[in-house]
Amino acid sequence: MFQSFDAPTRPEDGPPRLALLRTEIAAAGLDGFLVPRADVHQGEYVAAHDDRLAWLTGFTGSAGFCAVLDGIAGVFVDGRYRLQVRTQVDLDHFTPVAWPGTKLGDWLVAQLPEGGQIGFDPRLHTVEELRKLSARCGPAGIGLVPTANLIDRIWADQPAPPLGQIAAHPLELAGQSHEAKRATLAEALRDDDIAANVLTLPDSIAWLLNIRGSDIPRNPVPHAFAMLHGDGSVDLFCAAAKVSTELHRHLGTSVRLAEPEAFGPALQALTGRVRIDPSSAPVWVAEQLKLAEIVEGRDPCLLPKARKTAAEIAGMEAAHLRDGAAMCRFLAWLDAEAPKGGLTEIAVVRRLEQERRQDPMLRDISFDTIAGTGPHGAIVHYRVTEATDRAVTPGELLLIDSGAQYLDGTTDITRTVATGPVTDEQRACFTRVLKGMIALSQARWPKGLAGRDLDPLARIALWRAGQDYDHGTGHGVGAYLSVHEGPQRISRLGEVALDPGMVLSNEPGYYREGEFGIRIENLIHVVPAPALPGADDRPMLAFRTLTWVPIDRRLIEPSLLSADERTWLDIYHAAVRDRLSERVEGAAGLWLDAATAPL
Repeated sequence: MFQSFDAPTRPEDGPPRLALLRTEIAAAGLDGFLVPRADVHQGEYVAAHDDRLAWLTGFTGSAGFCAVLDGIAGVFVDGRYRLQVRTQVDLDHFTPVAWPGTKLGDWLVAQLPEGGQIGFDPRLHTVEELRKLSARCGPAGIGLVPTANLIDRIWADQPAPPLGQIAAHPLELAGQSHEAKRATLAEALRDDDIAANVLTLPDSIAWLLNIRGSDIPRNPVPHAFAMLHGDGSVDLFCAAAKVSTELHRHLGTSVRLAEPEAFGPALQALTGRVRIDPSSAPVWVAEQLKLAEIVEGRDPCLLPKARKTAAEIAGMEAAHLRDGAAMCRFLAWLDAEAPKGGLTEIAVVRRLEQERRQDPMLRDISFDTIAGTGPHGAIVHYRVTEATDRAVTPGELLLIDSGAQYLDGTTDITRTVATGPVTDEQRACFTRVLKGMIALSQARWPKGLAGRDLDPLARIALWRAGQDYDHGTGHGVGAYLSVHEGPQRISRLGEVALDPGMVLSNEPGYYREGEFGIRIENLIHVVPAPALPGADDRPMLAFRTLTWVPIDRRLIEPSLLSADERTWLDIYHAAVRDRLSERVEGAAGLWLDAATAPL
């Protein structure tokens, strides 16, 4: 259930695996093969059965892919993973590529002569992804060839597909029945003259049917496919071994169940106008719709799933209070133990999980805890293993990014803490990050703006110091669903308008390679902004905070904060104390009082 510290680093037989793959590539008459991290469902997270990228390369990040050619194997990663990838892959055999700055199509055109042929598994690449790649490669004379998965041919001990049980999600926590959800979406299908909508994303299916699964570590979603029809009925394709009698009763007669193997024939039998989301539907799905007229559009579950119901927000608020109490007990322990010099990163992770386990509503952690001290903190998504475990040295900054899956909500919080004396430079960098976090917390904006419009607010203080960070400022978060949830996000790429009920992270950071990392993260949700005297008559939105845990005052340089920012921090800390004082007792209660004192 909880975190393992086995090293998922580069495989000892990595080069032989690469050689075996190249043999398969040549036997298929190809010049290369694409190895994405994706599975057939196109969710962000994959089961062990589908973790082909890690098996081949050793890279375990949540985003990336490998393009294997005869003389080079490029591992494409974004800014979150550019340090991590170099510690996990064999650099004698794999070449990290900075993506998306370097596009796959441009890279292939530069590496291959005209006439080159690149194989890909059509189940693991989306319609939109392949379309963009074809538009770049086709004019250069490079062909994209659908083929069976070549990794599966050589992965002798590939784990079996997961068969986790599926459970009904209580109506009192969902806030809306699956019958009502299906009826609303079906009405929209009929309005658009759509006969059926194909769904592949596990979290969309989980939301629509008010079910939760256990096929993906840390994410309570089932592996399944679904078809939503214009009459509101659903065909759900999942292994019968996952389905109990109780679940049958929950789903009712309007949700028909079939084995996953029936999904292909069912697609082939569809007629009329059938909608798919090109950003999440695999190429294979589009290929099976032989009799249908394909209509492209957004997965209809994405926006209503992102706009949480009142019951979901209430559950998230309750989960965050309990999680905040666990965090305070942990931080009080950490403050007492870290200066002694006997802790390691693994000990930190285990203690935090121990505190969260006291909650009977806990189901799992929401991702592998990041506990990076000193230079490890600069690795944005660092995961400690027995091989990398580092002592928590007094005087180094310790970055702890963690979260939990409770039955009533999902949490995600980062705190950077001092373990001893800190330098003026560390304090200045921390305070700039804090200024960005406060700016976003206080944001007020006209309805209709997207995450990209708000992202600069979190960066201004860093930019003025010639600093920045190479990740988005905020991702969407599910309600006892995936800790990373789209389509909402706060980043330069965030194009979806923010709406009331959306939950996002607020997590600016700063990272100095080889020295330290800083990140401060609260979860926030979008609400209508309160009226102001003299304001224009236009709808405005704001954020309301969900996370209630002290921010380390020892790392703050007060002179760098404005009076307004200092006031915000003092009000926040007073609210933390008020909300948690009855939940945190003894030594932890005394710690809470001191940690939330006015700046």
